[in-house]
Amino acid sequence: MIYLDHNATTPISPPVLQTMMPFFQENFGNASSFCRAGRIARAGLEEARACIAAVIRSSPEEIVFTGSGTEADNLAIRGVCRAFCGRRCHIVTSSIEHHAVLKTCEDLEEQGTAVTRLPVDSRGVVDPDQVLQSLTPDTVLISIMAANNETGVLQPIEAISGIARSRGILFHTDAVQAFGKVPVNVDDLDIDLMTLSAHKIYGPKGVGALYVRKGSAIAPVLTGGSHERGKRAGTENIAAIAGFAKAAELAGKNLAEDAVNMAALRDAFEEQVMQRIAQVRVNGRDAPRVPNTSSMSFASVDGESILLHLDLKGICASTGSACATGSAQPSHVMRAMGLSPMDAQSTIRFSLGRDTSQGDLDFTVRVLADAISKLRHISSTA
Repeated sequence: MIYLDHNATTPISPPVLQTMMPFFQENFGNASSFCRAGRIARAGLEEARACIAAVIRSSPEEIVFTGSGTEADNLAIRGVCRAFCGRRCHIVTSSIEHHAVLKTCEDLEEQGTAVTRLPVDSRGVVDPDQVLQSLTPDTVLISIMAANNETGVLQPIEAISGIARSRGILFHTDAVQAFGKVPVNVDDLDIDLMTLSAHKIYGPKGVGALYVRKGSAIAPVLTGGSHERGKRAGTENIAAIAGFAKAAELAGKNLAEDAVNMAALRDAFEEQVMQRIAQVRVNGRDAPRVPNTSSMSFASVDGESILLHLDLKGICASTGSACATGSAQPSHVMRAMGLSPMDAQSTIRFSLGRDTSQGDLDFTVRVLADAISKLRHISSTA
């Protein structure tokens, strides 16, 4: 199998699995218990918290563990609105956010929260000036992703966070696709709230984190016990959290080398595809991107048909966000970037990983060129 769908999920790396195993058996205690087993679990929890904090340059007490990146997005957005209970709230976000942000904003909008969804340019980039122009006296939160999950395009986070800071507005970024691929320093970026996820960086599924800067107004969404300093009730999944921390540590150590290698492979792959196949658009190519992601639209060909041909040859890719798989609607990201519905549905996302080789990509180009040729021939004769 040639796996080119790392933005959907990644395999657990052996050191991560090794770190997790003791917490399934001998160190299985509840971190909230006062007995010896609980103290051992608590020590593992706090060690993991400190590890992730070190990678993003925060304080350990600013890390809140959640059950997923989606939950962390919900905690950030709903939590801020709950903290401002009793006053009218306005949220500014973008039209290309992950569904965890878009659907949460839609739900809050139905409950009376005002939401502004900003457009992007043809590269898929939000204009900071439009962020500034969209603010109102009721704005309590700006939520703009760090890197888009479909195109890999990086957003001007520092410029937007500066606007938020100058107006006393909280700023949240979903950094799930940026973390582990580009440097993410919360002080340099001046972020108040940041979403992270383990399974995008060779960690386990079912665990995420929300960075919450000290003093940020946020109320819990899950109520119950006093876990996570009262910000997220529920017994912590220590095994997954320990794995998350190890994955974050490894990602931080290997960041520069991985980025150089993957960017070179990605760029060469795109050049090969454009040389072998006519009428190809690389979405977001002229914008800053994370190094592993390539979104390509192939004119006059259905994306799912392309995926079927790739899959038959053992190549895994996707038509966009894994969370939208099965939807009959074209990608909201592609449509926001100005693609027609037909072109949006002809788009394939290739996302490379640490183990992706030049041979993998050479084979993929050959299979892709053959598939596109056959599909276009069928379409022209239909």
